[in-house]
Order: sequence, then C-alpha cells, then structure tokens
Amino acid sequence: MPRYTAPTKDTQFILHDVLKISESTIPGYDELEADFTSAVLEEAGKLATDVLAPLNPVGDTEGCRLENGIVYTPTGFKAAFEQVKEGGWTGLDMPEQYGGQNMPAVIGSAVGEMFSASNQAFTMYQGLTHGAASAILAHGTDAQKDKWLPKMVSCEWTGTMNLTEPHCGTDLGMMRTKAEPQADGSYKITGQKIFISSGDHDMADNIVHLVLAKIVGGPEGIKGVSLFIVPKVMVDDNGDMGARNGVSVGKIEEKMGIHGNSTCVMNYDEATGYLLGDEHKGMRAMFTMMNEARLGVGMQGLAQADAAYQNALDYSKDRLQGRDVTGAKNPDGPADPLIVHPDIRRSLMEQKSFAEGARAFILWGATMIDAAHRSEDKDADGLVSLLTPVIKGFLTDVGYDMTVKAQQVYGGHGYIEEWGMSQFTRDARIAMIYEGANGVQALDLVGRKLAQDGGKHVMAFFDLVKTFIKDNAGKDDAYDAAFLEPLKAASKDLQAAGMYFMQNGMKNPNNALSGSNDFMHMFGHVCLGLMWAQMGKAATEALANGASDTAFYETKLATGRFYMARQLPATALHLARINTGADTVMALDAANF
Repeated sequence: MPRYTAPTKDTQFILHDVLKISESTIPGYDELEADFTSAVLEEAGKLATDVLAPLNPVGDTEGCRLENGIVYTPTGFKAAFEQVKEGGWTGLDMPEQYGGQNMPAVIGSAVGEMFSASNQAFTMYQGLTHGAASAILAHGTDAQKDKWLPKMVSCEWTGTMNLTEPHCGTDLGMMRTKAEPQADGSYKITGQKIFISSGDHDMADNIVHLVLAKIVGGPEGIKGVSLFIVPKVMVDDNGDMGARNGVSVGKIEEKMGIHGNSTCVMNYDEATGYLLGDEHKGMRAMFTMMNEARLGVGMQGLAQADAAYQNALDYSKDRLQGRDVTGAKNPDGPADPLIVHPDIRRSLMEQKSFAEGARAFILWGATMIDAAHRSEDKDADGLVSLLTPVIKGFLTDVGYDMTVKAQQVYGGHGYIEEWGMSQFTRDARIAMIYEGANGVQALDLVGRKLAQDGGKHVMAFFDLVKTFIKDNAGKDDAYDAAFLEPLKAASKDLQAAGMYFMQNGMKNPNNALSGSNDFMHMFGHVCLGLMWAQMGKAATEALANGASDTAFYETKLATGRFYMARQLPATALHLARINTGADTVMALDAANF
C-alpha cells in the first residue's frame, strides 16, 4: 500500500525561513511563531498519515454507492470525517463568530495540502464546504450567515457549488435552471446540474447547495444568472431541520479517479431556494467560491505530485535493477537499486524540485490572500487575482505530469493497481479539468488578467522579481550564478512574451490566444524560479549562520540548482512558440482536421 508522510519540516522552512510569517505585519501573523505552527502541522500530519492516507485506496476501490436515494461513502470515511470535525480542522481559518479558529489562510493552506495529498477525494467534502461557506460569508445577509455558517464551519452540514448543466459547462449563460419568485421572498428552483462534487453523502445531517439559476423574466445570458442557497433539508428560523427539500440525486458519475468523492447529477424539482447576494449578480457571488476553489485545485496538483514522488522515491531505493555504469554500488547483491541510474535521478529531481517549489508558491499565494482579507491590501488582492490561473493551470498540468513520472519509476508495477501508483495519476487528472479547464485558465490569464487595472498587477510582478534580483545580487557569486542569473533570463522571456501580445494581439487576437497556454506555463516557471531563488537565499544564509542541519539546507540548494538549470530554461521554448503567432495554429479549416 502506498504511504504518505506530511512535509512538516519543509513547510516550516518555507513559512519561517523564506516567508518569515511571524515577522509580517498582516493581522494575526504575529501569533504564528515556529513552535505554534509546528504543533499545528505535526497534529495535522498525524491525522493525514495515520487516518486519511490508509483510507485513500479504500475510497478508490469501493467508491460511493446510491441506494434508495441515499449516497453512502466508502468504509471508514464517516468515522474519519468525525475525527476531522472533532479536531476543529474544518473551521481552521474561518471566523470565530461562526465557530472557526480564525487562523490565517496560510495555515489553512499548509494543512490543506497534507489532507489533500493523503486523501484527495475525502478532503473534497470539507473543501467544497469551506468554499460555499466563504461565499455566504462574503455575500450573505447577517441572517443568512447566522443561519447557515455555524453548522457549515463545523461540517455538521456540508456544502456544494452547482454550476454545470448537461448542455453547458464554461458557457454558463446557456443554463436552463430556473428560479421562480414566491410571495414569501423565497424561490422555486427547477433544473438539473451535473458533475456536483460531494453532491450527496451520509456524513452530514444536511447539505447546503449553492445553485446558479436564472430568475424567470430576467435578462438573457450570463447577465441573468443569480445564486441561491438550496438546502437538502429545510431549516426553520430557529435552525431546526424539517422536511426534505425538492432536491434529489439522479445518479453518481462513474469517473476515472477520485472515486471516494460522490460526484452527482443533482435534480431540483421546485426546490425552495434563497437568493444569495443580488439578483442577476450570481457570477460575482459564485466567483468568491470558484476563485478559492481554483487555488485549492492548484494545491491538489502539488499534493498528488508529492504523494506520488514519496512512493517513487521509496521504490527507487528498494528495487534492484541493473548496475551503475560507474561501478557497482551494491556489490553483495544481484543488482544495484534503481536510484543509482541517471535517468531515474533526473525523474526524481524533476518531481522533488517541482513539489518543493510549488509548495512555496502555494503558501506565498496564501499570504497574499491574508494580506487582501486581513489588511485590505488591494495590491495583494490584484496580484493573487493575476496569479490564480497560473496556480490552478500550471500546478495541475505539471502536477499530473509528475504523477506520471512517479508511476514510470515503477516500470510495469506502476501499471498494476495493487501498487497504488495509478490512483495518484487518475486522481490528479481531474484537477486539470474542473473549476475551469486549464485552457480556460490560460485564456483568462492572457485575455483578462494581464490587462486588469491597466496592466498594473503584471507590472508589479515584474518589479517584484527585478527588485529581488537587484537587492540580492553581488553578495555570493555562486548564488548569483545558480539562482539570480537564470531567474533574470526567464523573467526577460516572460516580459518579451507579454510585449509580443501587446504588439500583435490587438490586430489579431488569435496571436495572443494561440500562445496563452505557453504563456501560462512560462509564467508558472518564472514563479517557481522566484520561489527557488528565495529558498536558495534562505538556505545560503542558514548555512552561513552556522545552522546545525547542514544536510537539509545543502539538499535544498542542490534541488534548487537543478530546477534553475534544468527546468526554468523551458521559458525560452515557450517564448519561441509564442513568437510564431497564430498562423500555424489556425492554418487548417475545420473540415481538414
């Protein structure tokens, strides 16, 4: 059975050596001393390793089942969910007013990675609830918050988001689900939604669905979409549950992966719903949830890559196969372990350097969310908005690739289910699709986010990179050569791509959109390059200051040097592709494909 060990030490290094969170002026960060965060991460790690990870293959093999209108989760899920709830993990970074612990999002993200890596399908139940609660917190009335949030924060009640319909996915203006106003101020919701993660299950007393629908008589298209709170079971003004609402499960989708999560077809038959936010402004309210979910999905790419890497590393050390070309390393055995071979080392280094760089990227992004929410920092809000499609698109594309590389280390055994490696690959694959397919993320980045606020935020990113390089150059020649020079070159590639879009995208938008995927990946590489430059700086300083754990910091530097030398130069390839424009991409008529 695959194993998982929470990366508590590496996370602590990022939080305190790199991001220096306890020194930050963001409200609440002064409480995040190393001893405190270590205690939180250690407890979360134990839960992930001892409780959630053993259930991961159970969820994969058993899946969920629908019997007489009730969805049953895999063996052990319900008991594990009770442990998660009892530990207060579901409300870790939610307001105390509603039963949460009010910790910063950066801690929620660190814990979320551990839970997702150990059991992605299970963790989605509380993850979707967190997103739905965040939408109610941002857009609900005080009465709605008081009614729904306390039991959602505790996960006594869970939540979902309902967007997609059989005939429309990204183009939500085509939706047919309708909302009919009632005399008491409620609405009757009728329609069908598909692909609803955590749509129904036996682990909570109630499920609070957030449903996009069009109010009868409203504007056409996306301008007529509103968001509604539609509970599975009706709740009165005292918070007591009553009759079953007109919500039912049509079926559970049969999926490639995340079998332990109940992805449902949901039928709404004049179900009672309550408007969340303003009429016809549903997308604004839903995007509160979707943006949070996109950052969480980016984390899933990292999480599955790291879990797969851990197991591939173990296998490479245990599996004897062939001899080291430079001389036997296991002369008393019939062969040397796989890890002696350069191509295996290359694969493992690609996985390791991605996972550690992506972890820093995710946690840095979480500090921006905290700055935006806790300090009302508009610049941080703008920057994380710019980076959201990069976090979601790049980390899930590459995260999936890394699970494939990990599977490949096993050779034929990687293709055999009993070894468990295919689950990481299958579970990681959905992250490239849901919460906005990665092609849409790339279009959002190039088509909307680059020009947002007059290009202010992308220019701020370039200035951030430039300032970091300037402030840290000339102190250590080896560090400059290994980290700063590659980062400078990659940043110049990214700026050149942006300039190409400006010069050629206006006269032919396809010139920009044809290069959007390359630009998203280029941007992702530059972000990980920046993270590695910061980690390299922290490791260099720790060694210079006489840190006792020299092996940890030397390993960090070696891993960073690999990424900067072997992965970051991919920006040049992406730039070359972008510079070819749309001609070759759009050359064929549709009939000639």
